Amino acid sequence: MARQSEEVKQQQSSLRGDTRAEASDAKSVDRVHKIGRKPTPVKRRRVTEEAAPSTSSDTHEVKGVKRKLQQDGAGTTSPAKKSKLAEPTSGDKEQASSSLDAGKDCSQSTNGCMKNGKRKAAGDSKEPPKRQKRDKTKHSAQNSAADQRREFQARYVEEHHLGGGGCGAVFAGYRITDHFPVAIKHIPKDRIPIKVTDENGKLVSVEVAIMLKLAAEADGSVGTSAPVSLLDWFDLGTELILVLERPVPAVDLHDYITENGGRLPEEKAKVILKQLVDAAKDLEDKHIFHRDIKSENILIETGSDVPRVRIIDFGLSCFAKKRSLYRVFYGTPIHTPPECYGRKKYRAGPTTVWQMGVVLYEALHVGDFNTMTFLQKELKFNKDLSPHCRNFLDACLTNVPEKRPTLGDLQLHPWLR
Repeated sequence: MARQSEEVKQQQSSLRGDTRAEASDAKSVDRVHKIGRKPTPVKRRRVTEEAAPSTSSDTHEVKGVKRKLQQDGAGTTSPAKKSKLAEPTSGDKEQASSSLDAGKDCSQSTNGCMKNGKRKAAGDSKEPPKRQKRDKTKHSAQNSAADQRREFQARYVEEHHLGGGGCGAVFAGYRITDHFPVAIKHIPKDRIPIKVTDENGKLVSVEVAIMLKLAAEADGSVGTSAPVSLLDWFDLGTELILVLERPVPAVDLHDYITENGGRLPEEKAKVILKQLVDAAKDLEDKHIFHRDIKSENILIETGSDVPRVRIIDFGLSCFAKKRSLYRVFYGTPIHTPPECYGRKKYRAGPTTVWQMGVVLYEALHVGDFNTMTFLQKELKFNKDLSPHCRNFLDACLTNVPEKRPTLGDLQLHPWLR
């Protein structure tokens, strides 16, 4: 069994991205809420696009990407659907493959993907230790895939299937040394949606790079941050294995809402949104754009009277600067922000604020949010919401991205104070 050391070595990410400002503004569209017909339920699948080695000068660079071992366990997400809204250009933050298979669900062609998979994190009874020192193990390029597999098997036991995570399969498991619960995510190498370049010019999974950055900037204890922690990772040649924190007991927000009668009381939704906005702002301050914040990617820890928010699945995320501009949409199609349809481009901040509105809408209403139904003014809105709550929701779901509040503005909104 490999030795574990005591501290996580600081990882520095050298970020490069397109900082071009938008050339023109779209017309301002005033949103009107009307009660209309109930939208047909839409399966909540994600857009992913396989990334090939980029020749663009705008490709991100992540320095010092090494495998690290921390402590504790994770969640998963809904399956992915491959589709695109616009052709990638050399100015995009990440370069998509030139051979995109538009509209193809990767779950149909990848053994590691699960069609309409659901994460189940509840049902475990063991509470994670409150504060533990994180361990680390260096990722040696000389280690063979067989060595990596033996190392993984010496440290962890893999158990039942939890669900699909992007284009990977996620299993419950535990750490052998202390039976600590973990989530084990298998990602086939040819299904990694987005890659970034490390200091040696090698393409690595953006999910690993970002989670290492988060670990390096954490306060020293696993389980204290909103994003779940990456504990360990292994390169087996044909696939990556990510060992993640698995909070228990916990359930994703989508199921949490269902278990509470299909929608949450406003006060309970406020507790969740306040934590979510704070977490999203912290990611923004670290120049990380999650891009797919939704109820299936939010775990709710249920072991105490106050539900605690955890964010999972950084497989579609990216490093971003304040004015970074994107032309290829990665995320859940039914949650696409309006600017992707009109301008064919979007930015990190306004998109994340839009996602705050989507999550809040689904917490307070029965049924899923659908952008197209919203734009057609056919979504039903709860008439019993308090004025501050409705103002918060309206602000997040403003059609024109420049008119949306920032995440900092949302933190100061009267509804959350």
